[in-house]
Amino acid sequence: MKNVMKFDGGYQAVISYDPDIRMFRGEFVGLNGGADFYAEDLNGLEREGEISLKVFLEECQARGIEPYKKAGKFALRLDPELYRRSSLAAVASGVSLNSFITEALKEHLEAINA
Repeated sequence: MKNVMKFDGGYQAVISYDPDIRMFRGEFVGLNGGADFYAEDLNGLEREGEISLKVFLEECQARGIEPYKKAGKFALRLDPELYRRSSLAAVASGVSLNSFITEALKEHLEAINA
C-alpha cells in the first residue's frame, strides 16, 4: 500500500505531506488516541514516529488503557441500487448483509495486500 509506514508491533501510520508547513505527517491508524508525528524527511519521520508511538504506548500502560480501538460500528450509506443488489446477494448466499459486506471487504483488502 502507498503512504503507509510500518512500525514494530504491527503498528502502522498513514503518511501525508502538509504543504503549509512543508513537512511530512504521520498518523497512526486504529489507536485509541492520537499519536501523530511530523518531520521534514523520511529518516526524521521514522524517528519521530517511533518516539510518538513509544510515548503513546507508555501513557496507555500507565492509565490502563488498551492502545488499539476495539471492533467498531459505523453507518454505511449505500445508494439504493447497491443496497438492493447487496441485500439480494446476501440472502442468496444465506448470510446477513453485515456478514456479506464484511466478507467482501476482507476479500478486497487481501487482494490489495492491506
